[in-house]
Amino acid sequence: MEPVTLRTERLELSVPTAADVDAITAAAQDPEVPRWTTLPSPYDRRHAEDFVAKATGWWDDESELTWGVRSAGRWIGMVGLHRVEKQGSAEIGFWMDAASRGHGYLTEAATAVVDFGFAEPLALARIQWRAVVGNHASARVAQKLGFRYEGLLRQGLSDPRGRHDGWIAALLGTDDRSPQTWPVL
Repeated sequence: MEPVTLRTERLELSVPTAADVDAITAAAQDPEVPRWTTLPSPYDRRHAEDFVAKATGWWDDESELTWGVRSAGRWIGMVGLHRVEKQGSAEIGFWMDAASRGHGYLTEAATAVVDFGFAEPLALARIQWRAVVGNHASARVAQKLGFRYEGLLRQGLSDPRGRHDGWIAALLGTDDRSPQTWPVL
């Protein structure tokens, strides 16, 4: 699939490029990023260069559709759909530069990605979200998007630092997207 650019009222989402490498590298230095994501720590420029180089290939094979989020032309975050299965399910993942948090950008960007995921040509039936237990910021975004909390994955998530308990939630294409009540928030 060719990379698709999405636009919202304040944002542009497009495949990450070499022009984003410095901003990605700088944002990944925030200790909260590796704490809640699978990004390596320490994170250096080589990691960002490798990530950007792979992003277009992921679009080609539809294994992962990754967007750099930009405000006024400046990279501020990432949102992606990892294809869990070719039969209509994917997992959403996202992270944001520290200075851009708290402005609603992530919810706005993730809404555009969810809309894209449920529309043609993907026409996904289900988009799931998972996060390490305690990642309340990520959970609040998923909750605002209408994701339904499904439970606790005991030691169900892993990264280079080990195994972690995780939360899981999902949204079906047929679901009402109004914010949901979650027992963990």
